Amino acid sequence: MNIYVLVKQTFDTEEKVVIEDGAISEDGVQFVLNPYDEYAVEEAIQLKEQTNGSVYVLSIGTKRSAEALRTALAMGADEAILISDDRIGSDETSLSKVLAAYLQTQSFDLILGGYFSVDNGAGQVGIRVADLLNIPHAGSITNVTVDQGKATVLRDAEGDTEELEIVLPALFTAQQGLNEPRYPSLPGIMKAKKKPFTTLSLDDLDITEAELSPKTVRMELSLPAKRTAGEMLNGDSSEQVKQLISHLKSTSNLF
Repeated sequence: MNIYVLVKQTFDTEEKVVIEDGAISEDGVQFVLNPYDEYAVEEAIQLKEQTNGSVYVLSIGTKRSAEALRTALAMGADEAILISDDRIGSDETSLSKVLAAYLQTQSFDLILGGYFSVDNGAGQVGIRVADLLNIPHAGSITNVTVDQGKATVLRDAEGDTEELEIVLPALFTAQQGLNEPRYPSLPGIMKAKKKPFTTLSLDDLDITEAELSPKTVRMELSLPAKRTAGEMLNGDSSEQVKQLISHLKSTSNLF
C-alpha cells in the first residue's frame, strides 16, 4: 500500500508572532511540522505497519521546509519529496495544481493531509488536490480503517459524527484526535538522515508557470486587535448584578 502525506512547515503558534511589512517576521521564529499534518503522518505510519506499505511525505516550500520533512522521516516515513521553486506562490489553487501534477505521475492507494494549516487556516488544498486527481475526498476524519481496497472513516461533522465507506484511492484530511503522534526517537532521527530525499522544481513537473496564476491575493495581514483585561464580579448573584449595573452606568451609554 503506497500512502502519500501532504505536509507543510508552519510557524510554532506558541511563539510570539510579529508582523513586519505585511508579512510574518521570521526573526527568532521557530518553525515546525504543521500539527494537523502530524496526525496525518502518524496515521500513515500506523497503516503502513498494518499493511506492509510505504509512506511518502510531500511538501512545497523553501529549503527550510526540509526540516518538517525530516521530522516526518524520523517519525517513520520512508521517503520525502520537496518541491521548491520561487515561481510557486502561496495561493491554494497554485499549490494544489503543483501537488496534483506530481501525484499524477505516482502510484498511490491513499493520500492523507492535515485538515488545515495553523498559519493560513484555509483548509482548501486537500479538497482541491482530490478534485484535480478525480478521487474521493473526506475531510476532518477522526478514525480510518482500510480493508480490501476500501476505507471506512469517521469524520467530524460540526459536532456530529459521519461514517463513510469509500473506495480507494482516496484523499482524507486529519482532524485533531485521530491519533496521538509519536515523538521521533534518536534512532529514528539518525535513520532519517539516510532515507531518500528528493528535491524538485517546476521544470521537473508537467506544469508551467503560466498555469499557476493565483486565484486569490492576500490584501493585508494583521494581528488581532488588543483586548482589555476582563473584570471579575464578586459576591452573590444580587451583589454581582448591582456591580454590573454600576459598571455599565460608568462605562456605557445604556443608562
